[in-house]
Amino acid sequence: MATEQTIWIPFLLSLFAGLATVIGSLIAFLSNRTNRRLLSFSLGLSAGVMIYVSFVELLAEAQKTLIEVAGPKPGLWIAIACFFGGILLIGIIDKLVPSFENPHEARALEDMQASPSKEEKLMRMGVMTSLAIAIHNFPEGIATFMAALENPALGIAIAAAIAIHNIPEGIAVSIPVFYATGNRRKAFWFSFFSGIVEPVGAVIAYLFLMQFTSPALMGCVFAAVAGIMVFISLDELLPAAHEYGEHHIAIYGLVIGMGIMAVSLGLL
Repeated sequence: MATEQTIWIPFLLSLFAGLATVIGSLIAFLSNRTNRRLLSFSLGLSAGVMIYVSFVELLAEAQKTLIEVAGPKPGLWIAIACFFGGILLIGIIDKLVPSFENPHEARALEDMQASPSKEEKLMRMGVMTSLAIAIHNFPEGIATFMAALENPALGIAIAAAIAIHNIPEGIAVSIPVFYATGNRRKAFWFSFFSGIVEPVGAVIAYLFLMQFTSPALMGCVFAAVAGIMVFISLDELLPAAHEYGEHHIAIYGLVIGMGIMAVSLGLL
């Protein structure tokens, strides 16, 4: 039975990871709002962190757990099914957002600035990005909470990875809203909303999943979240970084993100 102390540690880790979006909004306010290099690097860094932790940590841990529960062949296939199930889930969510408003459909900022209704389109982009990121953060909050409950060291690693990739997500939310309104406070609160959903996911995990928690469930959750994070990286982050015209900067960010995650996991 989990104690109050062991419950609060996963909650705090999910809160820390989620509210890293606020750091991104602050960085956005302090930087040049036309800084394409910063945005490309941030998106690449985010993708590197997410891809590395998905394959090296989450999927590997899921396969190990499920093999122990179900046996070598069935456990491996269950992990694979959950991984692609996560991809399918986030792909369906992605398709439910209209293509123009979908933040996963990369568009150059200048293209929107050239439009007569640029403020309206930018605001819509900011709102939809905030909602999409909130949807993505929800399962991440569940994964962080349950991982930290099961293994605090793994929970810290996942929280660190999610926090790092939430920083550029905070930038992606706050910049369009700030461009559209000129209001830093409004941009801040939109990025805050997208991040606070992560600890909400932890609360849902505590209220509803704790009673069903098992090694098999943990393995399935880890594999599905790995799939979600890989899809986001390949469908959203890297194409958007390329669209902003700084391909090599994005790749440098990708490699550095992987390096940061490798060192972090090695130290933990």
